[in-house]
Amino acid sequence: MLDWEAWRARTGGVDGPAAAEDAAPSADSSPPPPEEAGDEFAGQEAEAAERHRSGRTGVAVVAIVAVGALLGGFAAFAATLSAPAPGPAPASSIAPEDVTGTLAPGGTGVGPHHASGGGSGHRDTRQGRPDPSLSPISEPTAQPTAGAASAAGADPHADPFSAAVTGYLTGRAGTVTAALYDVNTGQTWTLGTGSPQATGSLVKVDILQALLARRPSGLTTVDRARARSMIENNNNTPATTLWNQAGQAAGLGSYNASVGLQQTTPSTCLVCAGFAWPGWGLTTTTPADQLLLLRALINGPLLSPAGRGYALSLMENVESDQRWGVSGGVPPGVQVALKSAWVPLTLADTDWQVNSEGWISGDGRDYLVAILTSGNPDEQYGIDTINTVSAMLWPAMG
Repeated sequence: MLDWEAWRARTGGVDGPAAAEDAAPSADSSPPPPEEAGDEFAGQEAEAAERHRSGRTGVAVVAIVAVGALLGGFAAFAATLSAPAPGPAPASSIAPEDVTGTLAPGGTGVGPHHASGGGSGHRDTRQGRPDPSLSPISEPTAQPTAGAASAAGADPHADPFSAAVTGYLTGRAGTVTAALYDVNTGQTWTLGTGSPQATGSLVKVDILQALLARRPSGLTTVDRARARSMIENNNNTPATTLWNQAGQAAGLGSYNASVGLQQTTPSTCLVCAGFAWPGWGLTTTTPADQLLLLRALINGPLLSPAGRGYALSLMENVESDQRWGVSGGVPPGVQVALKSAWVPLTLADTDWQVNSEGWISGDGRDYLVAILTSGNPDEQYGIDTINTVSAMLWPAMG
């Protein structure tokens, strides 16, 4: 863009002081002395000619300077377009009970800490990590996204869904799909194919995000208590209340679209035929879509830093008997924020949906992972499957 202040300084500009050679006679100029009266007409003609030449010269100078400034502005604009987009600033952490943006003691950024910890002090040990974009992720089977590692300046990582993982799953009942995102390199891998699966209580994280997006200034005290009960204790009654406040299926669908989800369909029934649990649990999704939600949660622009920190603090402090799944095989001291789900899809309790997702960070690793399993004969069977796969992923990501 044209720098108007610089232009005025160089040329006088439209409202600056006129150059001496271009200045017109003032309204109160003195008349010529008597001895020059006979040459007044000739002098005026010469003076007018001089002003005409000077005026044309001044216009030419102004035009050249303006064109040069415009070309410089276009060049700077083009350079801006070619430069990498700036990532969002590090998010401020908050205590679980606070969604107003107050920093927790010692907090310098949003980052999960060990789930068995108190959850009041958050720390970000990944200064300068690449900013994960929120572009939709495709669903190739066990293939990393190309180019992300080189763009991030980190060495590409080997596929964590190794032959050992796929060999183990060959002997397991049901259907297992998974996706993993390496925050350090920007690589993504997926495992398995098939139709989207039921979220069960994983959708509670989606509900909380959609509600926080609607209330960027924070939740009320009552709703904070409901959110804690919904995430930490996995209670359904407060989840239904918050689902209604988030706009039900339409509200979740709108938020999910803004994140870039392509294969997630919010359930439209609260009381659904043949299903004994709240219908929002029949929302269907894929692991790749769940990674997008997790990426929006750890460093995305749609939620406030306070909102992201609040949601993560709840996931870091789920009840001890719910700390299974993607935390399987993760050693003590490693930071974990997770949510798991377990629900029978039939009234006979013969088809269990068991899922787990979360953020694992520490000991040289920093990754998001989502694992969905359907067709489990019982709840524990699905838990064992996810625990075992997670225990294989941990060393593979080292």
